Amino acid sequence: MKFASVRIITADIKPLVQFYEQVTGVTLTQYTADFAELHTPSATLAIGSTRTLQLFGGEQVANAADNRSVIVEFRVDDVDAEYRKLADLISGSLVQEPTTMPWGNRSLLFRDPDGNLVNFFTPVTPEAVKKFDQ
Repeated sequence: MKFASVRIITADIKPLVQFYEQVTGVTLTQYTADFAELHTPSATLAIGSTRTLQLFGGEQVANAADNRSVIVEFRVDDVDAEYRKLADLISGSLVQEPTTMPWGNRSLLFRDPDGNLVNFFTPVTPEAVKKFDQ
């Protein structure tokens, strides 16, 4: 088995596509007006409109902008530099400024336009660096 992607369901994909392009600096591939993907070397973040739920059995399958259990995480080279670069963009959705966590990552936590949690992190302890460099 190979992990492929995580998909966010939203009522309007345009704001999310723009947001993720701004915060990651990566242009998303938009296949249709209802589906886009952000490709990275390690994983893909898919964004689908609520209209795509019809293909999975109906709109009751997922609720847009209703996530309270998942954090979308991106490993970055320097989380403090990313914070300085994004401070104005995420000021209204900032959850936590860069903080070193007990497991050795320095993390910046904020919300996307739909309220989904996003974590930018950099491993900073020798143990965390070793874990991600394997």
